[in-house]
Amino acid sequence: MIKLLDIDQLQAHDIEQIWRHVTVTTVPALTGNVAWSFEGNGIRTRTTFLQAFQSLGLTYIELPNFLKTDESVADLAGYMDGFYDVYVIRERNHSRLVEFAAATKRPLINAMSSEAHPCEVLTDAYYLSTRFTSLPDVRILLWGPMTNVFKSWHALARVMGLNVTHYCPEPFQTNEAPVRFVSQLSGHYDVLITDAWPSGFTDDRYTLTKNTLAELGDPLLLPTPPVTVGNELAQPLSEYQGFVGYAQKQLLLPVQRAIITYLLG
Repeated sequence: MIKLLDIDQLQAHDIEQIWRHVTVTTVPALTGNVAWSFEGNGIRTRTTFLQAFQSLGLTYIELPNFLKTDESVADLAGYMDGFYDVYVIRERNHSRLVEFAAATKRPLINAMSSEAHPCEVLTDAYYLSTRFTSLPDVRILLWGPMTNVFKSWHALARVMGLNVTHYCPEPFQTNEAPVRFVSQLSGHYDVLITDAWPSGFTDDRYTLTKNTLAELGDPLLLPTPPVTVGNELAQPLSEYQGFVGYAQKQLLLPVQRAIITYLLG
């Protein structure tokens, strides 16, 4: 049984199967109950997951702060598994989420944690797979300090054999293959991906400008919202000709729906 804590829990064929579900024109009706716990705002992720549950015919019950209890995860899973067919949880405490995933006998989807954002990255990678003939040949540049989103891109690079470079401050760099860390920029890229800066991070070297984009070969700009002008970007998204567009994030709905369908199937 798949527990989607991060993309490392999937194999390449799992991801390909999920993406095939995205293009299904008739959405299959499912039966079952979703345990839904969502920490924080996450207005896009919350919007699309709730619409995904509704369009699949699933009953969902909101359980605020589901894992923020002193109860053992074994007891929590033992009592709750009988009521639910799948858990969809956004929980900052990644370790607690991992512990619960090991205890439950149901599928679990990480809707975001401190260490991973798998559904967001699977959505963005699906989009790129529709824009380019061969995803492994796409030259992807991650821009900025390490975040949960970038950790999931690293996981995807390992699973799918992607060509990923990460322009990142040295304190955040690791030796994990196949992603290449760089402290100095050179060459051209097909896609540049940003993410919101971690709390307390400030470094204007990582504030992206139009001139820098031009030097990198004017790659597609695929930001992970929320986007802050003055941090990761020097100008608003609308001023970048290569911005993929706001409609790109509408793919969150069919991809999340496909993930739920695959895990319940």
